[in-house]
Amino acid sequence: MTSSAPFLGFPDRLPDGRMPRAVIFGAGHGSTYPGKDSSGYVLAADTIRSASQADAALVEHWDFDLGGPLFDGKPISCIDAGDIPTTLHDNAGNRARIEAKTCEALVSSAAPILLGGDCSVTIPFLAGFAEHGPIWVLQIDAHIDWRNELHGERYGYSSPMRRASEMPHVAGIVQVGLRSVGSARLVDIEAARQYGSRFVTAREVHARGIRTALQHIPEGAQVVITLDCDALDPGIMPGVAARTPGGLTYTQVIDLIAGLGKRTRLAGFDLVEFFPPADIDGLSALTAARLLVNMIGAIVRQV
Repeated sequence: MTSSAPFLGFPDRLPDGRMPRAVIFGAGHGSTYPGKDSSGYVLAADTIRSASQADAALVEHWDFDLGGPLFDGKPISCIDAGDIPTTLHDNAGNRARIEAKTCEALVSSAAPILLGGDCSVTIPFLAGFAEHGPIWVLQIDAHIDWRNELHGERYGYSSPMRRASEMPHVAGIVQVGLRSVGSARLVDIEAARQYGSRFVTAREVHARGIRTALQHIPEGAQVVITLDCDALDPGIMPGVAARTPGGLTYTQVIDLIAGLGKRTRLAGFDLVEFFPPADIDGLSALTAARLLVNMIGAIVRQV
């Protein structure tokens, strides 16, 4: 379980046997590459929780991002279930635990919200939707993450969208915020295009708006958003392992979330690749906490 106060002071269960609309949980480790240490990511979930505490007393106040209070005048309907136990380099065990926790939330008809962890936690998170599909995946990221394997590991942080493309319950993938250079080679770009992934670069969003991404997702579809923090510009999200200029703005990302909330069914959300040791004055943690608020607000406003 988490060692800090829960996100926005949320309970770990709702009173009177009510079922939550969303369940937050953290996972520090996923599938770490041989010889690598992902321990810095273990701090992410609790750092985001800590950043939310200043607003814990304001949950019923008006939020101008949402056009009303977080829960739209209704009782709290989100819980924070703490962190699941993960262990560095216990890759198969970590994946099993993340997938099981995701399934547990979905069985209760709640939208799972995962605080990672590097991008490798996204693979078991998406796998957990196997009995609850079909789903579309909106990846908000600077990179396409389409490597088949790296350092002999097929489930690491360079491979989540390749693995997602192999899941029968994933109906389509839209990748928005792409820019600069990463692990992708020409063969990976070609594989993603052959699958039918839709690429939307950060420059396209800056020039033409979020509709360049939203137009690719069918209305009424179930959508899981996976948000890599390096999708955002390092001016507001410096706490990442690979800072790259030209990223998405906070407003563009919350508009993507709100836009999907109005035209699709938001089924789940993960926020990954927040690396607290690289943060500056808590700016990334604050930005991540506000993104999470917007996601919860969009979920609870769906019928």
